[in-house]
Amino acid sequence: MTNKITFQEIVGFIKSLYPNDNPIPLHAPRFLGREKEYLTKCIDTTFVSYVGQFVNDFEEHIKRLTGAKHAIAIVNGTCALKLLLIAAGVKPGDEIITQAISFVATAAAIKHAGAEPIFIDVEEETLGMSPDSLRFFLKKNAVIKNKILINKKTGNRIFAVIPMHTFGHPVRIDEIANICLEYNILLIEDAAESLGSYYKNKHTGTFGKAAILSFNGNKIVTTGGGGMVISDDQELIDRARHLSTTAKKKHPWEFYHDMVGYNYRLPNINAAIGCAQMEYIEKTLKNKKETAALYKSYFSQSKYIFIKEPEDSCSNYWLNGIIFKNKEERDEFLEFSNANGVQTRPVWKLIPFLPPYKSCYLEKIPVSKILESRIVNLPSSIRV
Repeated sequence: MTNKITFQEIVGFIKSLYPNDNPIPLHAPRFLGREKEYLTKCIDTTFVSYVGQFVNDFEEHIKRLTGAKHAIAIVNGTCALKLLLIAAGVKPGDEIITQAISFVATAAAIKHAGAEPIFIDVEEETLGMSPDSLRFFLKKNAVIKNKILINKKTGNRIFAVIPMHTFGHPVRIDEIANICLEYNILLIEDAAESLGSYYKNKHTGTFGKAAILSFNGNKIVTTGGGGMVISDDQELIDRARHLSTTAKKKHPWEFYHDMVGYNYRLPNINAAIGCAQMEYIEKTLKNKKETAALYKSYFSQSKYIFIKEPEDSCSNYWLNGIIFKNKEERDEFLEFSNANGVQTRPVWKLIPFLPPYKSCYLEKIPVSKILESRIVNLPSSIRV
């Protein structure tokens, strides 16, 4: 292979990886286990809402895989993050530091919880939050007063830091955790894309106070739509679980609600699919590792940079990607591949430049701007 690899050759290679798909989707759900059996069982029991054994079993599956002590199944990742922030004590006007490259749901959940996002830069190696950018922002803008971190410019409390593990690749989360400890600020991980990813042999989502996961239709494990809050903090989990079930006090027949709650629990019928998928999660992760290795080998001697797992990491390779030399070349490939039956996509538009977030504080983000103009995600479904 040479640097002169053509778009047609790349498309041909992708089609050889997925000979049974036409057209080839970016990331399609695969149902390879007992999904239908569990759905039938769920319907036969009539427990299709959020009360049911599959909900409990799904939470146990996630605890075993991640090592988290507690888990709460939620309707989706966005609601999971909003609920987690509220349960953790966020107040209107609080500020939360997150990264400029992320799916928009991260920032939307912050807004839904009444807080304001602050956007900082990412690293090229991890595609996630830069610890250096975080430290730079805090050193310049923050001061601790009475054990509370305050933004010197706005006077508002800086409530939390939320890094996101982009495409399943772990950020340098231990360094971010140390900075949060130094500044007495809450660390919450957006691990929506990183189920099955590890940093220094520890599962993503277990380095901070709590984290969220996502089980959307295009994720490693899907429940159709679903999310999860995970944490080792019993008090936080109890509060989040209570809020997620309309804040209803347990009682055989009385309806007593002591807080403004949310109807956010994952239905049993969705959890049934998740339980089936979790039974073969190791095979799923192995399959995706093999696909990533094939992509890595194919692009190894080309001018295109394959996005590989960062140092000290074991990535789930949720979405594979390559980096082009410039935006023009990227756009040409996107046009060619999609016109020829291979779904590819660019990374998300940078959140701080979207209309709802243009008024939010934005740190200098040179790396985010470069990556946003050059990344292309490639088909990454389980190969069958």
